[in-house]
Amino acid sequence: MGKGRRKPWGKGGKKRAKFEKDGGNVWKSDRGNQKGVRQNYLDIIKENADFEKFYKLQQVCPAEEWEEFMNSLRQSLPTTFRITPTRSEANAMLHILADNLIRDAVMAGKSDSEMEIKAFPLPWYPENFAWQLNLTRKDIRRNESYFRLHNFLVSETESGNISRQEAVSMIPPLALQVEPHHKVLDMCAAPGSKTAQIIEVLQKNENEDSVGMLVANDVDNKRCYMLVHQAKRLQSPAFIITNHDAGGFPDLYCTGKDGSKQKLEFDRILCDVPCSGDGTIRKNIDVWKKWSTSNALALHNTQVQILKRGLELLTIGGYVVYSTCSLNPIENEAVIHRVLKESEGSVKLLDINLPNLKHRQGLTHWTPCSKDLVGYQTPEEVPEKWQTVVKEYMFPPKPEDLTKYPLEKCVRVLAHQQDTGNFFIALLTKTGDLPWLKTSPITEVSPESVVKAPEESANNSSNSQEDSGNLRYNRGFPDKFSRQNAKKLRGFKEDPYIFLMQDDPIWDPIRKFYCLENLKSSNFLTRSVDGKKRNIYFVTNLVKDIITNNESTVKIINTGVKVLARCGQNNKWTASDFRLAQEGLKSMLPYIKGRRVTITQEDLVILLTNEDETKPPLLTAFDPETQVQLEPLERGSCVLVIKSRTDNEGPPFCLELVGWRGATSLRGYVPKQERIHYIRLCGGDISKFETNKFQERAAAELLEQQAAEGLVDEENGNAVANDGEAIMEQDIGAD
Repeated sequence: MGKGRRKPWGKGGKKRAKFEKDGGNVWKSDRGNQKGVRQNYLDIIKENADFEKFYKLQQVCPAEEWEEFMNSLRQSLPTTFRITPTRSEANAMLHILADNLIRDAVMAGKSDSEMEIKAFPLPWYPENFAWQLNLTRKDIRRNESYFRLHNFLVSETESGNISRQEAVSMIPPLALQVEPHHKVLDMCAAPGSKTAQIIEVLQKNENEDSVGMLVANDVDNKRCYMLVHQAKRLQSPAFIITNHDAGGFPDLYCTGKDGSKQKLEFDRILCDVPCSGDGTIRKNIDVWKKWSTSNALALHNTQVQILKRGLELLTIGGYVVYSTCSLNPIENEAVIHRVLKESEGSVKLLDINLPNLKHRQGLTHWTPCSKDLVGYQTPEEVPEKWQTVVKEYMFPPKPEDLTKYPLEKCVRVLAHQQDTGNFFIALLTKTGDLPWLKTSPITEVSPESVVKAPEESANNSSNSQEDSGNLRYNRGFPDKFSRQNAKKLRGFKEDPYIFLMQDDPIWDPIRKFYCLENLKSSNFLTRSVDGKKRNIYFVTNLVKDIITNNESTVKIINTGVKVLARCGQNNKWTASDFRLAQEGLKSMLPYIKGRRVTITQEDLVILLTNEDETKPPLLTAFDPETQVQLEPLERGSCVLVIKSRTDNEGPPFCLELVGWRGATSLRGYVPKQERIHYIRLCGGDISKFETNKFQERAAAELLEQQAAEGLVDEENGNAVANDGEAIMEQDIGAD
């Protein structure tokens, strides 16, 4: 969502780079109204006559709703977020959120003189796992209930249990209808909120071996590392991050059932393409003063190129979702119409069925305009000076062709309908071979041949994309063929992916120590060739196969989830040099048949609230049944299993954490934010992990009041206790 914000065409090709250089990028972050003078967001007037003129002409909204639509564009967006639905504790999280934190915030809002807080689940999102909340930073500073809700959202987002995401951005992954066994490609993935949604579906059966997988691609190398952050949050072994121009994404290969090398075809593909981004006007208010039609006209070919490449990579019967955060039909319906026309019946447009989602149908008629906002009803009306910009293929279908191209099946979400951003979504399926591949067969080109003859390859790839109705680009080599790109791939240096061999000396001790069953060493990889292996990562069989078949021709940025980490030098008492890593524990659980200990909720709270990490709780501090399980267990890493009590207020849950059985103690290897999450689920006190200025202020006021009443020693701030209170404190200290 919001791909038009920083680099609206940052996902592919020299044309967009040139366009930005020439001043076409109207969403740059420079908010100055003159050179050297910065203009505050609050000073921007939310009016633009050209914007209104153009979209009235396009009839994107009924005339009777126009004022409501425009008024909604001038309002800030509410906060929206999702609970990660695939985790076993998701329903317990929903209970804490809805029945405690949100309830308290709403009650506090009723007595708030400035604004009443509204919070509700998005009516079209499954199982009430997505919520909308009109809470601002100013509100958070004003009320402790708001502050507690805010802290919850922040900490749970960091631990991967909640994802902050704009409401309309959640629609494309739902429309894509992903299932756990699907092979999925996200062509323009960064920053990764939709990517995260797809991963969640693929991991729906979290205790089963995943047979599906996701390739998340982005052209911007730096933005690819935003996807790495998403991968760490969601901890998937079925995830590959690649760095390519989406319009020239390379063919991938895998091993077929007969052992031969075959082209990989995807079941589902998301084309959330770079766009002008004017649908994000509620969030990116620079649009009000910098909007023009030039962006859409310049981006149309790129968008078509990405969608056509997606269809080429799709299996017959598979689905592609095309989406933008633009209102402009040149980037939306015109793209779909053009691709349907060129596909000659091999691609069909499908209905999108999301109950309770309010939306408009796709436009069947629109008016292409030049940069000076003059509209044209037919291509013949376009003056010669605009004919290189306003193309014939940007015009709507003729009336007699409307049944052939049912553009009304597209979905347009408008801001005023459900208090959201604006979005366009289309769902397509491939029903047969694509005609442009039949008429123009592709010969595969290796990177080596490109290095030898880059100029010839470059010439072959530049066949007047502007003027041909059929966009062409090369396959087999990831980017446009030029000396620069050939050199880039040849010199591309990510750390290598080294899969463990069965006879690797570290493998057998790991396998025996954790009683690993039905798991091959080849599913584990490291990122270092020489020296001791520090971390070991796990991937599924399909991901491993794709990496080994494509590593020399595809720029793989990241893959695998960390499952094992080398112990420190002082851990000489354990038989394994590697301990389990919390972030990859879910992936390993189906295969670990030993070193499991079931502990109580109270045990977990003791473990995670221990303040001195150098002195973990003694074994005797835990429940007697827990001690019985720990007694025969050899020192080293172990799995702690916690099942919720039957008398818990909320839904049941089951947690698995990494522990360490010491000589006389037990510790947990859990990051701070995840500690807060687990303690909260178990009903423990999380206040020591949070800074609560409201409580600090109340404590300071109480201390001041007590000092005034003579109840506090003013020199050192200690309370003046009576004899009974002093004895009680001594008893507590003795415990």
